[in-house]
Amino acid sequence: MSDKIELRAEVPSELGGQRLDQVAAQLFAEHSRSRLSAWIKDGRLTVDGAVIRPRDIVHGGAILELTAEQEAQGEWVAQDIELDIVYEDDDILVINKPAGLVVHPAAGHADGTLLNALLHHVPDIVNVPRCGIVHRLDKDTTGLMVVAKTIQAQTQLVTQLQSRSVSRIYECIVIGVVVAGGKINAPIGRHGQQRQRMAVMEGGKQAVSHYRVLERFRSHTHVRVKLETGRTHQIRVHMAHINFPLVGDPAYGGRFRIPPAASQTMVESLKTFPRQALHARFLELDHPTSGKRMSWESPLPDDLVWLLSLLKQDREAFIG
Repeated sequence: MSDKIELRAEVPSELGGQRLDQVAAQLFAEHSRSRLSAWIKDGRLTVDGAVIRPRDIVHGGAILELTAEQEAQGEWVAQDIELDIVYEDDDILVINKPAGLVVHPAAGHADGTLLNALLHHVPDIVNVPRCGIVHRLDKDTTGLMVVAKTIQAQTQLVTQLQSRSVSRIYECIVIGVVVAGGKINAPIGRHGQQRQRMAVMEGGKQAVSHYRVLERFRSHTHVRVKLETGRTHQIRVHMAHINFPLVGDPAYGGRFRIPPAASQTMVESLKTFPRQALHARFLELDHPTSGKRMSWESPLPDDLVWLLSLLKQDREAFIG
């Protein structure tokens, strides 16, 4: 089974002067880079009607046209995995993702993922690129995600994400006492030596986060972060970059910090917290069909509520 793909886009001036494959990845982000590159080589993605190579430079104002077939991903298996569905209609699905659930199959996670669960819950989603997944949460990050159930909905949601009209707000617990909120504008790219990690680096992709303090404790802070962009590991990398890494973060957390004379329960909880303390709390977007602005909120999960309660008890015991 396959669906016809017919897409057309004008190259904006800010993308002019880049390689075709790089521009295509920005304009047709609902499709993987490898798939787009294959389509370019097959002549299915043209520039002003001409077939060029993936590495060729394109200029602002050029017209990209894609005509191809989207093959169903038969290698992905539907699995009856429980989903916490916050909202569903004919076009979109909003879920509350638990910790431990990988979003997309990859090396080491061939199945048991959100994608496998989606194939069971919405079988026809196999015909939507990436099974409707338009943004991701890390395996151990909890909270709200939107999934497109149709190609039309996916295209519209990707457009909103690219134009930054989707509002995604997270809450996290960081190591250190944050004095005030602020803006982090620091480009992010893949780490030079440790390829599973990301890092702030010159030449990385633009990444912007806005953060504000919700509550301070003796050695930690409850922080709210709004994403302006959505780079891989963005909040984790950005908060570590300003020396306030997330509690429990195995990749970017650094050394854990224990408040002086803290209770044994507090010490053990901070030492053994099993994941990055990060939750996608609020999601707001325009419905891809009706255009209506919609919003959802996901309460903090039990593990973060428990950790916050311990931090409050510790503060009150020493400060009052």
